[in-house]
Amino acid sequence: MTVHVTSVALSYGADEVLADVSAILRPRDRVALVGRNGAGKTTLLRLLAGELTPDRGDISLPPGTRVALHDQRPPLAGRETLGSYVGAGAARAEQLEAELRDLEARMADQPTDAVLRRYDAAQGEFERAGGYAWRARLESVARGLGFTPDDLDRPLRTFSGGELTRASLVRALAAEPDVLLLDEPTNHLDTDAIEWLEDHLAALDAGVVFVSHDRWFLESVATGVLEIDRGRGRYEKGSYSNWRRVKAERVAAQAGAFERQQEELAHLQRFVDRFRYGTKARQAQSKLKAMSRIERVERPTEQRSLKFDFPPPARSGRIVVEAERLIVEVAGRTLIADAGFAVERGQRVALIGPNGAGKTTLLETLLGRREPAAGRAKLGHGVHAGYYSQQSLELPENLRLIDALVAGTKLTGPQARTLLGRFLFSGEEVEKPVAALSGGERRRLALLRTVVSGANFLILDEPTNHLDIESREALEDALLAYPGTLLFVSHDRALIEALATRTLSIEAGRLVARDGGFGDYARAQAPQPLEPARPAKPKPKPAPEPRPSQRAARRAAKLERAIATLEEELGALETRLSQPDEYEDDSAVAEDGTRHQELQRELAYLYREWERHAAEA
Repeated sequence: MTVHVTSVALSYGADEVLADVSAILRPRDRVALVGRNGAGKTTLLRLLAGELTPDRGDISLPPGTRVALHDQRPPLAGRETLGSYVGAGAARAEQLEAELRDLEARMADQPTDAVLRRYDAAQGEFERAGGYAWRARLESVARGLGFTPDDLDRPLRTFSGGELTRASLVRALAAEPDVLLLDEPTNHLDTDAIEWLEDHLAALDAGVVFVSHDRWFLESVATGVLEIDRGRGRYEKGSYSNWRRVKAERVAAQAGAFERQQEELAHLQRFVDRFRYGTKARQAQSKLKAMSRIERVERPTEQRSLKFDFPPPARSGRIVVEAERLIVEVAGRTLIADAGFAVERGQRVALIGPNGAGKTTLLETLLGRREPAAGRAKLGHGVHAGYYSQQSLELPENLRLIDALVAGTKLTGPQARTLLGRFLFSGEEVEKPVAALSGGERRRLALLRTVVSGANFLILDEPTNHLDIESREALEDALLAYPGTLLFVSHDRALIEALATRTLSIEAGRLVARDGGFGDYARAQAPQPLEPARPAKPKPKPAPEPRPSQRAARRAAKLERAIATLEEELGALETRLSQPDEYEDDSAVAEDGTRHQELQRELAYLYREWERHAAEA
C-alpha cells in the first residue's frame, strides 16, 4: 500500500516544526528519517500514525491500511501482563480466528450461502493479518527482542523502563502492519537483538519509516533517506552512506555557489554605492533593482556538533587494571565466573555482552564500588579513573551548569563556557540550574565532566546514548585522539569498530578477550563451517554424538516437512469448505470443521517448535 505525503506543514504556536515535507512510501520501502535533534522527525512519525493532523498539506493512505507506531513512550506499568499487551498488536488476527471458529460451527449446523461467503472473506482477512501461526510469530518476535516465554505471563509493573520500551517494539512488530513507524527502535536493545531486528525488517512485507542514531543500523536497513532540514524534506533513494556522499557533494556545491553569489552582490553593491548620486545614478538604480530580483543562494547549514579536546592526563603504569579468578555475582546469581584479564596503558577496550549479562556490574567491581564474590580486581599504579555511568550521574543539583562544570574540574569560567557550547549548551542555557535539565541534557553534562576531568583511565558506560549522529562522530574522533586508556560499554557497533583495539565479551558467564574491533568479534561469533569428512578407516569408530546445533538443525528440518504436509492438508480442506455444493450431507461439513480446528492447533505448535530449534541450530 502506497502512502503519499504532500506539502505537509505543522506548527506548535509560533514555532514552525515542519514547513514543506513531501514523500511517497511504497510497499517494502525502508525510509530513514534524518535531521538534527528537534528537526521534527518524531512529529512526522506521529502525523503518519494519525496521532497529529497537519496544518497544511495532506497524508493519503489507502482505505484499510494498517499502521503501527513504536516510539519512546513506554506502556503504563500496570497489572496487565506482557503477553496481553504485546498481543494487542495482533488483536485483529485473534478476533478473526475466533470468528472463523464460530463460522465453522455454524457451517456444521446450517451451511447457508451467507455464512459460507463470510467464512471465505474472513479467511482472506485472517491470512493477511498473520494467519494461523500468529501466536507462534508473536512468541518469536518477543524472543528475538530478548524476552523469554515466562516473561509473557509477568505483569508490566515488574519490568524496567527499558524493558517496557522493548515491549512497545514487540507490540508494533507483532501487529503485522502495512506501514511500520519506528522511533529509535535500537534503544535498550543489545547487539544480538539489533541484528535480529535488522534481519526481521529485511524480510517484512511492509513499508517502514524509522528514526535512528545507530549508523550501522541505518546502513543495514535503509533503502532511502528523507532528510528534514529547517522544516523542509528532501528524499534521496539508496543507502545511508549514499545519502551522506550525495549530501556532502550538495553542500560543497552550495557553499561554492553561495560564495560566488556573495562576491557578485558585493561587486554590484560597490557600483551602487559609488554612483548612486552621480552622473550614473540611473544605472546605479537599475543595478539596485537587479540585485533585488536575484534569488538568493542560502548559506549551507552549519551543524552544531560536539567538538572538544582532552586535557593531557598524567602517565599511568603499564598495567591499568587487572583481574584474577574474578567472580561477579548479583543477589546470589553468578554473572561472570573465573575472569582473568589485564588492560594495558593506551589500549581502547570495548566490553560487549547481552543486556543483563553483567557489564555495568563488572565495571563497578573493577572500580572497587562492588565487592567481588571471589578473586580480585585492582587498578594499577598512578591510575586516575574517570567513570561515566548511565545509572548514577552524580551532579550537583543546586548549581548552575557553568558552576557545576567548574566545580568538577580545574577549568576557568571562560573555558567552561566554551566547552559547554561545544557540548550543545549555548547562550543562556549555561545559566540553567542542573535540577532543571532533561534526562538527555543531564547525561551530556555528566559525560562532559568525565572527559575533561584529567583522568588517565576513562570508563564509559553507553556514552553515545542521547547523542545525535554528528555528536557521536565528534566523540568518536575525540576518543581516538585521547592519549589515556579507555574501557567502554556500547551497543553502537560503528563506535566499537572505530575505537576498539580489543574486545572483552561476556559469553555464557565467561569473559572472552579478543584483539581487534567489532568486525573481529562478529567473525569469531559467526558459525564455523563444518570440516570436510575424512576417509573412513578400516575399523571405523562409533560416530560421535551430534552437537546440539546439529541435532537442532535436523529436528528443524523434520518439523519443516511436517508443517508442509499439514499446510497442504489444510489448504485442501479450506477449498472443500468454500465449495458447499460438493457436500452430500451436513455431517461431512461438521467433520471437516472439527479437523480444521485440529490442524490449526497442530500447526501453531509445530511453528513454535520449529522456531525454537531453528534458533538453536
